[in-house]
Amino acid sequence: SVTTDCPGVQLYTGNFLDGTKNGKGGCPMIQHSGFCLETQVYPDAPNHENFPQCAYRAGEEYTSRTVFKFGVKYAK
Repeated sequence: SVTTDCPGVQLYTGNFLDGTKNGKGGCPMIQHSGFCLETQVYPDAPNHENFPQCAYRAGEEYTSRTVFKFGVKYAK
């Protein structure tokens, strides 16, 4: 489960990974070899007047909280 105080989540799937860079243990990072859930404000909000607006000023502190919980279910 994911709990966050952010209004949006981006799902990144590595569409443009081509295997030329290596990850942990020297494993090549190929297309769709992983994914990332990025909690954030609405992307591209300044260009969409119907989106909630967000503006951060230089030196202004921004914090957010996201909790990822993973579990397993045992077969009976």
